[in-house]
Amino acid sequence: MKRRSQAHDYSFMGVYHITINVARGLKQPLGRIGGQLCKPDGDSDAPHVDLSPVGRMVEEELRESIHRFYPMLEVQDYVVMPEHLHFLLVAHSDVVSQSGKLTHLGHVIAGFKYGCNKRYWAMMGRINLATESPGTLTTPAPGTLATTAPGTHATPAPGTLTPPAAGTLTPPAAGTLTTPAPETLGAERRQNDGSVLGDSVAKEKLPPLFEAGYCDIMPVDADQLATQRAYIHANPRSRLMRMTNQQWLHPQRHTIDTAVSLRALYGYLQRECPRQLTDEVFSTLVNRLLKVGDSVVCDSYGSKELLSRRLLPVVCHRKDASLFEQQKDCCLREAAAGAVLVSARISKGEQEIIDAVLLRGYPIIRIEDNGFPEIYHPSADRMDRCAAGQQLLIAPWSYQYRTREDSISVPFCKTMNCVAQAICKMRDDWWKTT
Repeated sequence: MKRRSQAHDYSFMGVYHITINVARGLKQPLGRIGGQLCKPDGDSDAPHVDLSPVGRMVEEELRESIHRFYPMLEVQDYVVMPEHLHFLLVAHSDVVSQSGKLTHLGHVIAGFKYGCNKRYWAMMGRINLATESPGTLTTPAPGTLATTAPGTHATPAPGTLTPPAAGTLTPPAAGTLTTPAPETLGAERRQNDGSVLGDSVAKEKLPPLFEAGYCDIMPVDADQLATQRAYIHANPRSRLMRMTNQQWLHPQRHTIDTAVSLRALYGYLQRECPRQLTDEVFSTLVNRLLKVGDSVVCDSYGSKELLSRRLLPVVCHRKDASLFEQQKDCCLREAAAGAVLVSARISKGEQEIIDAVLLRGYPIIRIEDNGFPEIYHPSADRMDRCAAGQQLLIAPWSYQYRTREDSISVPFCKTMNCVAQAICKMRDDWWKTT
């Protein structure tokens, strides 16, 4: 998720949702989750993050430093979590450095990390900000650094830094937000994680606060932007919800045996989509499927208690389009009577039925078209339903990074329909005889 878009110039104006993680091995250095799930947003005891001193320092750098050094950039929404941070960074115009050159967003992020690192190391007692190299945008030629009398401050040239007073934790006045080009670094060498090796730390590499790189998402319309804002603000509540329901709100691996063998799946696909099924397509499916021996299994997210109820598959076929209203009415009656509907929610008909069931507050089991990554964050409404025991997400697939343009094949969809029927131990035309 740290790959950049090849079609976008990251010095252009735009809106970016940035995610930065702390370095591996650091255990929640930025704070701890606090509050109560029962309290609404805006309440003093609603879910929130109690920031540590390091977390407060990072928040200060985020709120003040980026805009100070790049006036065209504005942090509009943010959350500092115990081990990562999210923020919406708005570029109101093209990103230009203090030297007047177009600047890549990555340079801004590297500079932000560098400023945080310097203060982090000072808080650890590893460096003294008053004696450290200020870290200029370009390293001056030898002998060009002016000295000042004790207690006075020289006016820095554009792009230079003024060291803070001894013993303070004030961030440098300028220059922490642009990564200099390699040929201008002189005695310093800036790392991909924002750390710098300089003369005073030549004997050891100081541990960075953040891991290398960052993730960016560019909302393309107002709806996506609203979704990103909501996601950022919901982070503390979502984390507390997962902490409170640890047995449900984390991906559980290989928890559901579908009893579908690969041979049986191949036979099913031959009947359902013979024209689209080739040896190559089936081999691709097998490579993606989760298996124990020769049997397809599923990972899960949510309460598996739903599996103990009466299960009914929801699959809409084109041949039954004229009977859709009958199928929908039957599904809603059975859901009201206590049955749990199981569906991959692929076709428009399936979407309409499942959405109507959710609107009425009935539980569902949804088969996902991708696996669960190690760190999985469903939408807030899906997490709420999973936490309430109203929804179970299952996936017969290993996780694979996909773009919005990636599509899924007919055999892929039919495989999920096969899994739905196997879990329910019932054919998908059950509603015709009810």
